[in-house]
Amino acid sequence: MFIKPVAALLPASLISAALLSGCSVYREATNPSSIATLDWRQAATDADRLRLRGWRKAWDEALPKARAADAAALAADPVLFDPDRAQPEAAPPPGNYRCRTYKLGAKGTGMRDFTAYPWFDCRIAQEGNVLSFHKLTGSQRPTGLLFSDARARQIFLGTLVLGDETSPLRYGTDASRDMAGYLERIGDKRWRLVFPYPRFESLLDVIELVPAG
Repeated sequence: MFIKPVAALLPASLISAALLSGCSVYREATNPSSIATLDWRQAATDADRLRLRGWRKAWDEALPKARAADAAALAADPVLFDPDRAQPEAAPPPGNYRCRTYKLGAKGTGMRDFTAYPWFDCRIAQEGNVLSFHKLTGSQRPTGLLFSDARARQIFLGTLVLGDETSPLRYGTDASRDMAGYLERIGDKRWRLVFPYPRFESLLDVIELVPAG
């Protein structure tokens, strides 16, 4: 499966300083070396920086609602649903993964306070000095970059691909599609990608990742 290089999701203003004159627009937008030194704080929108600063508040609001809805499900996996279980060396190796999304705390009355989705296909790819994350299957598919932030955390900035769409929007083009989260390692060959205050449905989304095969 071909995956559109994620550098194309970033606003051109963030990468132009690192580009050589005379290159084509396509090469400039998809050159991995042009994004290798970007700081996620420079790339993120104001709204997404605010969401990331509120990560703990999102857990505090979402967990009680999720426990009230399905206490057994959360108790069965205390590591995944503990906001303080991050381990060092957060970056996962490139490759194919299985991923599963959990939505905690409903927004409005149309959703449950705890929803667990089946396993789908995901991929971690190397793009220069940064990683990218792609959810390959399912009706809601985050795709974006993973920026180094701390030894136990990587920051995700990307967009949401819906339904039968084949290409993601450029990050920052549509606030309703922009996604901001953080990735942590929570065990041996086990990671989670957490989205505080996603735009739709829930107060907190957690995507569990384990290597495929």
